[in-house]
Amino acid sequence: MSDAPTLYHNPRCSKSRAALALLREQGVEPEIVEYLKTPPDAATLKSVIEKLGIRPRDLLRTGEAEYRELGLKDAEMDDEALIQTMIQHPQLIERPILVVGDQARLGRPPEQVLEIVS
Repeated sequence: MSDAPTLYHNPRCSKSRAALALLREQGVEPEIVEYLKTPPDAATLKSVIEKLGIRPRDLLRTGEAEYRELGLKDAEMDDEALIQTMIQHPQLIERPILVVGDQARLGRPPEQVLEIVS
């Protein structure tokens, strides 16, 4: 498995831009995945969630209109259904996410991404 850093990035998001700037200040040039243009597949998203050490529900952006429209507050939705929903509606995925090897960090706040870069 590659240890090259990968940043799941939305260039329109200030937190995502801040995380990328912090990484570059540290001399880290991550592979950038603009996940709104190229959403992760189910296996990739599951892997990222596992590396973050969270549940799929914890990766949802609850303030998005789609969150309400799709009824995602429903606690009965299982993890698989939530993952499929995030793939179909990638704007629901919290950002930015840095993945390095078997570790990942959510850049909220952006400085958290620095915890897994050397």
